[in-house]
Amino acid sequence: MSKIKPAKGSPYARILGVGGYRPTRVVSNEVILETIDSSDEWIRSRSGIATRHWASPQETVAAMSVEASGKALADAGVSPEQIGAVIVSTVSHFKQTPAVATEIAHRIGAVKPAAFDISAGCAGFGYGLTLAKGLVIEGSAQYVLVIGVERLSDLTDLEDRATAFLFGDGAGAVVVGPSDEPAIGPTVWGSEGDKSETIKQTVPWDEYRSTDSDQKFPAITQEGQAVFRWAVFEMAKVAQQALDAAGITAEDLDVFIPHQANMRIIDSMVKTLKLPEHVTVARDVETTGNTSAASIPLAMERLLATGAAKSGDTALVIGFGAGLVYAATVVTLP
Repeated sequence: MSKIKPAKGSPYARILGVGGYRPTRVVSNEVILETIDSSDEWIRSRSGIATRHWASPQETVAAMSVEASGKALADAGVSPEQIGAVIVSTVSHFKQTPAVATEIAHRIGAVKPAAFDISAGCAGFGYGLTLAKGLVIEGSAQYVLVIGVERLSDLTDLEDRATAFLFGDGAGAVVVGPSDEPAIGPTVWGSEGDKSETIKQTVPWDEYRSTDSDQKFPAITQEGQAVFRWAVFEMAKVAQQALDAAGITAEDLDVFIPHQANMRIIDSMVKTLKLPEHVTVARDVETTGNTSAASIPLAMERLLATGAAKSGDTALVIGFGAGLVYAATVVTLP
């Protein structure tokens, strides 16, 4: 018979607050067109993107995260000292170690929390949210800070006509804490490693180090059509599975917050899922671009700030990207 005491966590977990940070510099399509042969009309028709934000040297991964975290903590009414864990999802923090989560935890004033980074691309926020839910329910932390943050401008090849216009920078954060009722549904997540080459870094760091000085700095590249087909058809299935796992239908939804990869993907998923007209759909990609792990919390924050969504709404969130990995769940908005 086990001598281990049972966990003393909360029966359920919920998102208590959300915050976002977008860099001050707004970059129009006209700026992108200085380095690629394209047009504003083509970029908008292919992606729905009109502008994106690019970080200054001072707007580091840590600095943007601290700003977003401060807003999330204030929104949740939780002090930094109450945070028991900090989870950061990013692919654009260039120090392999230590985890940027430790720096962020220190800068916000958290007291010796667990702190670690995860790499799950555009599904990273969903992965972090799932881990945070488990920590709260299990009792390892009463409150968990989950951050999605990217400086993808550092990994953008401005001469690549297929990707130069896609990526933006920013940070989004949520505070996850105890709940008396279910407010974060079961997560449907997974990976399809046989498709890992469809979105990838062009050159591994060790290969970049060993090549001559004329080697281009590593960037993100993708097979656009393959990714589009996978996202539209396979991720709509995953989204439906998340609804089923939560025990609701599309009619029960108030809000749909997909990863802000591309407006065409978003619109196609809405159609495939047959979402009712009353469902508010996040389309933050138009002015923020694709910010990978940051895109869902940034879109969530904007919907709530503008009144397009309200506290207590039921939302389906789904992230998908490099790996290929995905994560979908139904949440109650803070």
